[in-house]
Amino acid sequence: MYLDNSATTKISDEVLEEMLPYLTDEFGNPSTLYSIGRESKKALEEARQRIADSINAKKDEIIFTSGGSESDNLAIKGIAFKLRKKGKHIITSEIEHPAVKESLYFLESLDFKVTYLPVYENGIIKIEDLKEAITPETILITIMHGNNEIGTLQPIEEIGKIAHENGIIFHTDAVQTFGKVKIDVEKQNIDLLSVSSHKINGPKGVGAIYIKKGIRLIPIIHGGGQERGIRAGTENVAGIVGFGKAAEIATSKLDEHAEKLSKIRDEIVEKVLNTIPESYLNGDVNERLPNIANIRFKAIEGESLILLLDAKGYQASTGSACSSNKLEASPVLTALGLDPVDVHGSLRISLAPESDEFDVDEFVDVLSEAVQRLREMSPLWNQELDYDGVMCKKHDDCRMC
Repeated sequence: MYLDNSATTKISDEVLEEMLPYLTDEFGNPSTLYSIGRESKKALEEARQRIADSINAKKDEIIFTSGGSESDNLAIKGIAFKLRKKGKHIITSEIEHPAVKESLYFLESLDFKVTYLPVYENGIIKIEDLKEAITPETILITIMHGNNEIGTLQPIEEIGKIAHENGIIFHTDAVQTFGKVKIDVEKQNIDLLSVSSHKINGPKGVGAIYIKKGIRLIPIIHGGGQERGIRAGTENVAGIVGFGKAAEIATSKLDEHAEKLSKIRDEIVEKVLNTIPESYLNGDVNERLPNIANIRFKAIEGESLILLLDAKGYQASTGSACSSNKLEASPVLTALGLDPVDVHGSLRISLAPESDEFDVDEFVDVLSEAVQRLREMSPLWNQELDYDGVMCKKHDDCRMC
């Protein structure tokens, strides 16, 4: 059973069927004038309209990209370079996706100043911190909508309102929330928004950025002038068609899927916490995506847990797929104030609409056995010290034992 849908999702049959003609007979370049090119252009614009409709935007406010990372880079660098004469200060959070953080690190090397807002134990910023961070030099606030590791949702409508009251542009990375929770760019005061196809049962390698009418930015890819000169390069027509179909399906079934997945998620969390000693939910209990649960287990190592689960047919993760080759503790989880040792024992479970075939009881049994096996080998679990460094006197009083 695949339980890592925050990393990527399986392309749906409906999406694939709609894409196939543009991988075979309808192969024209949408920038050409003859009929086969015009057909590709028509399909591209229909997909653009579908994406726009899903977030209450206008069709000409949608620019197609290669994915969420490119959209984040274009939003952040594009605004920074455009407004650098006005100011060089940007505000973000400590738990952004690497595509956002690495873009900001790059800008810091060019003498931009970045404020990283704390998120505290629930993974959510405090509005008071945001207000205090704003300076006359602030040109951009970029704070993600929903976190890819712990699923917490930020108050983006309020963030956008504060940004606009101060004449600041607001960008949000909505890669994880798009198609899973309601997005209305007008109501939520969003100027720039990044989305991706492969998180909603669409194809990989295609994404989009919403750019509110009137917002100007500097392109980061130059070439033939496609996508209104904002993103050069021949469009991935088949991928874009699939993205449009995936967005239409996800949006039309958003409430149905959210209700179904949140029930499965809550059942998993309840049974794990009640079955496995010293297990804890990471992130906010209420303000979170319907499909993500992140749980930590005392005195185990997450990568070993992933391998044991995989051997039993369950694919899950310890966190972001974009950071899975890094050995350091997750920056998202350490930002919650957790001990790095505990952070390494975290498991992310992320669901998709097809997860309704998932047997929760069977999974919890397998997970419980895996955790027990790892703890039997763990020096941390077996040592005769509790977490305060006090020698154990009575087993029933010892938090470790």
